[in-house]
Amino acid sequence: MDIGELDNPFWSSLRSRHRELALGNGDVARYPPEFAPFLGVASNDSDVAEAIAALIEPDESVYLLGVTPRLSREWRLEAFRPLAQMICTEVILVIDGPDVIELSTAHRADVLALTALVYPHYFRERTMEMGRYFGIYQGGRLAAMIGERLGTDTTQEISAVCTHPDFNGHGYARRLIALLSNDNLQRGRTPFLHVSHENARAEQLYERIGYRHRRDIGFWSLQRA
Repeated sequence: MDIGELDNPFWSSLRSRHRELALGNGDVARYPPEFAPFLGVASNDSDVAEAIAALIEPDESVYLLGVTPRLSREWRLEAFRPLAQMICTEVILVIDGPDVIELSTAHRADVLALTALVYPHYFRERTMEMGRYFGIYQGGRLAAMIGERLGTDTTQEISAVCTHPDFNGHGYARRLIALLSNDNLQRGRTPFLHVSHENARAEQLYERIGYRHRRDIGFWSLQRA
């Protein structure tokens, strides 16, 4: 694994796994807004003000992770608390539980309803097309889900780990994380994820099952001033 890829994950993904989705050129690229509100730049020295102006709508906010460019006063960059970036390098014990199915466009409405309830900020209409998504149904309802988002040839972000509040405490998230992480390890990809330090419950779960903290990584929103 090229560890440096994870220091600039949006850019790395847009220049490798998701290059066919990337909008922009040169030292800046973004995902189409219906996929994700993420923008990546090549380095902190990138002077991309003119290119960014063509990529971001006047009333739109996008997000950057790890690296920010040089910007003029026309732009407002707001820093959030850094996220914990965690990686998994060893197989995780899979606990028993209900069947896990791969989610498709046939499940889109259920996925969007669950993410709107518990993961509302960054999931978009076509986010599911960025990777594979899996879920557990109980009583005809999507009880829990997980997916793949950013990625390169050697790394895979685990994302959208969601459990409906009615199904908390059954170990569904742990089962899904273990299955998807192990599958990526077998494919030669190192699983990684990002979690807010404010979400201590999730961070502790990831640590318990085998993820380790790699670094804190800067996280910003960008919009016109």
